[in-house]
Amino acid sequence: MIEWYSDLELFPKIYWSIALLGSLIFIITLILTFLGGEVDDVGDVDAEVSADMGAGFQFITFKNLVGFFTIFGWSGIACIDSNLSRPTTIIISVICGLIMMVIMAAMFFYMKKLNDSGTLQLKNAKNAVGEVYLTIGANRSRIGKVSVRIQGALRELEAITDSESDLETGTVIKVKDITDNGILIVELLKN
Repeated sequence: MIEWYSDLELFPKIYWSIALLGSLIFIITLILTFLGGEVDDVGDVDAEVSADMGAGFQFITFKNLVGFFTIFGWSGIACIDSNLSRPTTIIISVICGLIMMVIMAAMFFYMKKLNDSGTLQLKNAKNAVGEVYLTIGANRSRIGKVSVRIQGALRELEAITDSESDLETGTVIKVKDITDNGILIVELLKN
């Protein structure tokens, strides 16, 4: 293996070095990602940029550069094996590397958009329609429970009403507001 490498000309030797080193770093990055390690913190500015919510689509990141050099090296080797000229090899390998960077940047951008904390935001309950689960006392006299769909899930939450009469189980309601301590203020849904 060492003899083969030392017998190569300088141009293919550069491409083989880039391809092998890029592939090695790619494999290490892949393994660390599957094990839960954060690879972006290694010599990268992603940590600073991700704190700034204004930078959504990040083109130059550690993972994207690893992808660029890996594809750059292997596409260059393929061009050399096809007996293409050096300028053509360089142009094709740079274009292939840039395409890989764009694909990876877009992939990570859209994957981050899928991120959901799962934390219930009660403000999302405003104007939601639901049903009384446990009777709610008139004029905030007794806390009851309602079933309301919030953030795509059906939730049972405590509720009060300003209505003049009790809201019985099965009554269709609308969430009017939310108290400071997280209790829903509901009203009878008018048709």
